Amino acid sequence: MSDSRIYTAALIVIGDEILSGRTHDKNIAQIASWTQVQGIRLSEVRVVPDVLERIVEAVNALREGYDYLFTTGGIGPTHDDITVDAVAAALGVDVIVHPEARAILEQYYADKPGGLTEARLRMARVPEGGELIPNRMSGAPGIKLGNIHLMAGVPHITAGMLDALTGTLEGGTPLVDETIGCWTAESEVADILRQVEKAHEKCQIGSYPFFREGKVGANFVIRSTDRDELGSAVDTLCDALATAGFDFTPGGI
Repeated sequence: MSDSRIYTAALIVIGDEILSGRTHDKNIAQIASWTQVQGIRLSEVRVVPDVLERIVEAVNALREGYDYLFTTGGIGPTHDDITVDAVAAALGVDVIVHPEARAILEQYYADKPGGLTEARLRMARVPEGGELIPNRMSGAPGIKLGNIHLMAGVPHITAGMLDALTGTLEGGTPLVDETIGCWTAESEVADILRQVEKAHEKCQIGSYPFFREGKVGANFVIRSTDRDELGSAVDTLCDALATAGFDFTPGGI
């Protein structure tokens, strides 16, 4: 059963290809959406290069500050896949070949050219004490150790690993949200937003401006773990916008 405590998570996106722009990250959005459904709030994201010391630094900084830490990337078969080594170094444990992971890979590559090569066997390496996160897409498993979860960088494989983790992590009450769209510059309603948020301490209001059809507008997203408080904040904001003469649309524009 979920509780009212806010559970938090951080994400480390690992890979030179992300920082160079050669690969566009899609995991941040899908992990943020998944954690929210699990009652966990993704609170920080760091993108780091394929440099062991930088990964160790990020892991040690974030695993203590949040309930959960996720990493994506760097658990494949090539020489620059060093996430396992970095996490092991951060935790002060050895890297071992996990027998179950080896068996999974042996079966997966049994009928494929080359079989289980030394490079492919790298994907069975885990920090000692780690458990496996199933990967139905490509055989090579993810890894969980304490509150750290190591996942693939390829988005559809990450999605499969998240599916395997669904319902296994303790979370609190999920955030719910409502959107109100308004054809006005956000600076013109900043005071209204501030007053509404102040009057509803269990709610947060985000303002997201846009330019469409030659006009300036903004969508205001109200979030809360309390549905009643959310409804009250929405009503208050709509009343305030109407009183001030602004053209707004419940549900967003």
